[in-house]
Amino acid sequence: MVNYIWIFLILIGLFFALLTGNFDTINNSILTNGKKGLDIIISIFPVIVLWTGIMKIAEDSGLLKKFAKFVEPLLSRLFPSIPKDNPALGYIASNIAANMMGLGSAATPFGLKAMKELQDINSKKDTASEAMITFLVLNTAGVTLVPTTVLALRIAHNSANPSEIIIPGIIATFCSSFAGLLLDYIIRRRKR
Repeated sequence: MVNYIWIFLILIGLFFALLTGNFDTINNSILTNGKKGLDIIISIFPVIVLWTGIMKIAEDSGLLKKFAKFVEPLLSRLFPSIPKDNPALGYIASNIAANMMGLGSAATPFGLKAMKELQDINSKKDTASEAMITFLVLNTAGVTLVPTTVLALRIAHNSANPSEIIIPGIIATFCSSFAGLLLDYIIRRRKR
C-alpha cells in the first residue's frame, strides 16, 4: 500500500513539474540529491555499524540478559499476560536497550523476535494481543538516551554543537513514552 502512495506522489510531482515548466529542476534534483543521499548513508554507516557491534557484543556477553533481569519487574507490570520465563521479555528488554541508544536498526531484529514470541502465546492468531500492542507503543515511542543516528547526521552536517539535542531528546521521548503507555493502559481498562 505504501508503494502505491509513493508512486502516486511521484507521479503528481512529475505532472505538476511538467505543467509548471519546472522539469529541469526535477532532473537536477534527482541527480544532485542522489549523491547527497549516498553521502549521508556513508557518514552514518560507521556509527550504526559500531553501535550494532556493541549491541551484538552485549548480547553475546550476557549483558542484555542482565539488563532484561534488571527491567523484568517493570516489564512484568507492563506485560502481565507474558509468562515470566518467556523469551519475549528478553527480546523486549534488548529492543528497549537498543532503542535507548538510538539504534533503531539494531533494535529491529529484537523487536521482530519479540513479536514472533508474542504471536506464539497469542490465543487469537488473527488479532494483535494486548502485549503486542503495548510493545508496539513502547517500541514506537520509546525513551532514547543517546540519539546516535541523529548525532551522526548533525556531525555530518557540521553542526556547531551536535550533542545539544540529547537533553531535549530525552525529555521528548520520555513524554511520548509516558503518554503512549498511559493511553494504552486507559484503552485496555475501557475494553475490560
